[in-house]
Amino acid sequence: MEPLIVAQTDPSDGSRPQVILPALVNRHGCITGATGTGKTVSLQCLAEQFSRIGVPVFMADVKGDLTGIAAAGAMSDKLKARLESHGMPVPEFGANPVTLWDVFGEQGHPVRATVASMGPLLLSTLLALNDTQSGVLTAAFKFAADKQMPIVDLKDLQDLLTFIGENARQFKLDYGNISAATVGAIQRGLLKLQTQGADKFFGEPALDIEDLMQTVEGRGVVNILAADKLIANPALYATFLMWILTEIYNRMPEVGDLEKPKFVFFFDEAHMLFNNCSKEVTEKVEQVVRLIRSKGVGIYFVTQSPLDIPEVILGQLGHRVQHALRAYTPRDQRAVKTVAETMRPNPKLDIPRVIQELGVGEALVSFLDEKGRPTMTERVWMCTPGSRLGPVTDSERAALIRNSLVAGVYDRTVNQRSATEMIGEARQKQEQVKAEEAARAQQEKSGGGLDEFLFGSQGPRGGHRDGLVQSVAKSVVRTQTRRVVNKGFEGLVKGIFGMFTKR
Repeated sequence: MEPLIVAQTDPSDGSRPQVILPALVNRHGCITGATGTGKTVSLQCLAEQFSRIGVPVFMADVKGDLTGIAAAGAMSDKLKARLESHGMPVPEFGANPVTLWDVFGEQGHPVRATVASMGPLLLSTLLALNDTQSGVLTAAFKFAADKQMPIVDLKDLQDLLTFIGENARQFKLDYGNISAATVGAIQRGLLKLQTQGADKFFGEPALDIEDLMQTVEGRGVVNILAADKLIANPALYATFLMWILTEIYNRMPEVGDLEKPKFVFFFDEAHMLFNNCSKEVTEKVEQVVRLIRSKGVGIYFVTQSPLDIPEVILGQLGHRVQHALRAYTPRDQRAVKTVAETMRPNPKLDIPRVIQELGVGEALVSFLDEKGRPTMTERVWMCTPGSRLGPVTDSERAALIRNSLVAGVYDRTVNQRSATEMIGEARQKQEQVKAEEAARAQQEKSGGGLDEFLFGSQGPRGGHRDGLVQSVAKSVVRTQTRRVVNKGFEGLVKGIFGMFTKR
């Protein structure tokens, strides 16, 4: 397969094209640089090139200007002057197949996940829970799994935690101590998420990862997530993208080395994933980056500074596009030094100096060659995309949503039997059992009074109190005794009187 031309050196340096080999796209990469230096256009250029060779792409549109990839670009005087001054070829103008997504369902198809698929690790990170709280959340997920209780949305999880808190003593031996205070802290975090609109993300129908990996007439579909509103909640944004990566990793089979990747994922504003990130999540990202390559997936991080990416992950990124950095602060100076140390040296370039001189659209690049080795760092001009630079209009967006491959699939929510309904049924059974026990106790109490009335009971000081039956029995005995005694007495009297009469 032909190499993808993504940049070109300046005519003063020979106008050499800089290419990415399709077979090595799954070796991952990064696009870094200060604000306004051309990262977004570079991202659009790479995404367009991947789409044209039939590779589906996913990217988040943080600023709202990436949707133009769905419309054809056009020549302008400014573009013509740029192409001529840098000796670059005229781009192949054309649109790309696009599917628009939006967690809030406003600028694209709704995209949802179930709470169960998110898992306790990512959810703990999203809620910023401590170790104790994370342990309780993990126990809740384990209980739900043991009881085959689906946790679909936030209400399911809230009801589950309430149920566990109410029955904490019964869970102690199997799931450990669960305090009301800990459950309350988790519930407050869930309530905060709910007020931020995260409840719209959790639910069904959940996103089918296969719907992100479609092609149209040989071109890969570019999936664009509207993130201008989502980015207001950085934790939710980062967790959502990490969830998609994890789902892709878990669902896709091993394929080894292919002539082109099966999917490419761009993680824009990547620093939001690693800021205040737990050790467990960082290790999870490292694992995904290291192993997902064999599943035919490439990951490209887009952020301002290479310092935003942990070293262990940065070392896994084979393709590097570095736009200008401004060394105004000590951190910026460290970033310049990091770039110089991690990109392959070029005797013709003073990388620390050049990186601060780059203009808009200019970059330092190093890609992998056919043997998987980083090429020498080159100073280049990034190619101009053949699609529109800037967002689509509202009417164009509506048409894209109406005519997309997943139109009507995710538009309506589905409310199936899940944890909330099962817990409600369990509570009804509990109430029924309590009602039966109370009735039985009342019956026993009523029956005991009758027995006491009929047969008597032991008095408070050991004295015997007669019941109705005992009283009647004693009365009959006394009456019969009196009759017997009276008859005996009458017989005796008659006998005595007979003796006197005979005399």
